[in-house]
Amino acid sequence: MQLKRKRHFLNPDPIPLLSVTPLPPFSRCTVPRLKRSVVGCLPVLYWLPRYSIWDYGMPDLISGISVGIMHLPQGMAYALLASLPPVFGLYTSLYPALVYFFFGTSRHISIGTFAVLSIMVGSVTERLAPDRNFLVMLNGTNLTEVNITARDSYRVQVAAATTVLGGLIQVVLGLVKFGFVGTYLSEPLVRAYTTAAAAHAVVAVIAQLFGLSTTRFSGPLSLVYTLVEVCSKLPQTHLPTLAVSGVSMVFLIAAKEINSAISARLPVPIPVELITIVAATVISSYTHLNGNYTISVVGEIPSGLAAPRLPDASLFKEVMGDAFALAIVGYAISISLGKTFALKHGYKVDSNQELVALGLSNAVGGFFQCYAVCSSMSRSLIQESTGGKTQMAGMASAVIVLVTVLKLGPLFQELPKAVLAAIVFVNLKGMFKQYYDIITLWRSSKVDLVVWLVTWVSTLLFNLDMGLGASITFAVLTVIFRTQLPKYSVLGHVPGTELYLDMETHREVREVPGITIFHSSATVYFANADLYLEALKGKSGLDISKMIIYKRRQEAKQRRRDKRAERRARREAKRQQKTGVFSVEEAAGQWKEPGGWCGRENGTVKDPDCATLGAVSELQDGDTTTLGSSSEDTLSRELDKVSLGSLGKWTWDIHSIILDLSTANFIDTVAIKTMRNIFHDFGEIDVTVYMAGCQMSVVEQLELGGFFSESITKGRLFATVHDAVLHCLALSFNIFWIFK
Repeated sequence: MQLKRKRHFLNPDPIPLLSVTPLPPFSRCTVPRLKRSVVGCLPVLYWLPRYSIWDYGMPDLISGISVGIMHLPQGMAYALLASLPPVFGLYTSLYPALVYFFFGTSRHISIGTFAVLSIMVGSVTERLAPDRNFLVMLNGTNLTEVNITARDSYRVQVAAATTVLGGLIQVVLGLVKFGFVGTYLSEPLVRAYTTAAAAHAVVAVIAQLFGLSTTRFSGPLSLVYTLVEVCSKLPQTHLPTLAVSGVSMVFLIAAKEINSAISARLPVPIPVELITIVAATVISSYTHLNGNYTISVVGEIPSGLAAPRLPDASLFKEVMGDAFALAIVGYAISISLGKTFALKHGYKVDSNQELVALGLSNAVGGFFQCYAVCSSMSRSLIQESTGGKTQMAGMASAVIVLVTVLKLGPLFQELPKAVLAAIVFVNLKGMFKQYYDIITLWRSSKVDLVVWLVTWVSTLLFNLDMGLGASITFAVLTVIFRTQLPKYSVLGHVPGTELYLDMETHREVREVPGITIFHSSATVYFANADLYLEALKGKSGLDISKMIIYKRRQEAKQRRRDKRAERRARREAKRQQKTGVFSVEEAAGQWKEPGGWCGRENGTVKDPDCATLGAVSELQDGDTTTLGSSSEDTLSRELDKVSLGSLGKWTWDIHSIILDLSTANFIDTVAIKTMRNIFHDFGEIDVTVYMAGCQMSVVEQLELGGFFSESITKGRLFATVHDAVLHCLALSFNIFWIFK
């Protein structure tokens, strides 16, 4: 009683208490779930506590020193492609690598400068900060010269703004789980794009190799304009600069070949590029190449780190397209390399987290005057081949760059720019080897070859940003065309099995009597729904439209004949009223006797006008059709069969059609409407249509689209083609015995 009173006191009203529905498990904030989320955002928290110094410390240190030594010449050389002072290439090799250490999931890729992204940044800086915008008058003369300090300062702002915006785009795409965006850049597209970008890079440094002063164009056909100007100025080649370039290239190529030949015997590769810039700097300092031979050198390299600066937000509107292109291309290159190493060493790379990590590397680096970064194939291969196990190698390489920026930077002030241009040119050799893809794709896939060629040509002619957009558009169109024009086939049964294969390509298959099994190699959707219907008509041999038209004509003619017979019967009844009672039905029966309007003998249609749906001329000479029954109750149905048979295909030869939809992973409203029309139209000529192999998602979409009705039930769906065939055979067997 006390419990009952307490309950009544707590709930005195008759209204029941509100029930609280517990939260589903995936929405509860638990400690393990919070830990997984934090570790997912900061992967370093997962592997750093488990890091073994004894197992991984020395390999990572050796690998990091090797990669750091490569960062120095490549950072300064690729800064020339970005039209920036060399020191900003060193900054770009430092800050992004530190950020990626905390957020990246790949253990082997080396984040930093890359030739393709450098040339893409250079196209932006040259477009928004051309030399003509920074011309100043010389004191007391009418001559002008470029204010290099002001120009480089503004170009750094443009590069930083583009990098920050590209990084923010990558972060947003990663947070919304859009990491699959890289899949739209197929391997042939990426390789062709990087090959064309290598051509842009060569044209960009060719002026440095020959010691020429040229204008760097931007926009469509910029490559052509630059080549024309370089060729026109070849007579003005600076011979001392050309000599330095030639000697540097010969030394680099020879040393790299020797390095490749003996690399298996060496614990670490020989730092050829570092040796080159050190030797060139020493020679330039002692021989005064800049003063005696006017060879352009790197110039002042400030020691220390620059303070972070906010990017110029007013530039975002002008660099939006370039930033998006940088974000997509950089991510595609990085994720492809990351997945390659992950597959080789047996770990997993999170594509969405990689997008966030790369975006943060760019966004944070942009505040420190860095330009866009991604993984470098050459440095990543060195990091992996020298024994690198984790991103501790990336941290060690960043320390090497940091020491150089703080203490050793001023030592490279006398380094000739021609040497850096030679380093860029020689490092592009691997990309030029990708021209062999043309031969490989010609043998394997013509469509991928066309994608490769279109990407290469569009990138060369339309510049890097518009070329990328044109390439992706064309690649997507090829997918649409291939799904719009799939291969349609009729399947046959492999005796003794439950397999059904294409009858045109497999000789051992046998046709199932009375059943057409139709298969499409692609899903059915709005772009190919009409083609699917036409292919079904062609493969089944049934011209549905013509058959239905003739059938309806016959039905209309039959109705007119019935009316004429009824009128004649009434007139006959009136004439015989004087002699006796005579019903309309009896009169109509007289008109339907064999001697009447549609006589038959032995079940064979004699009157051609009765046997055809159109005029008498539509029936071929000697065309007669034997009907299976002479019953008056089946007269209309027999006439239908005769009319359809006159078109060249007996309707009872095919009583069932099975649509194999095992390849369909979705179905849209247009395809649902097409399927409904197929069921209805073939049903008009007494051919039953079934579906087989539908995935559950397709069935759900059919339900939502209102496909099923009283006439089209789920009894038409079967899990496999074999189940549908057995059902059709059993049904036709039962019908046979009923009519027999």
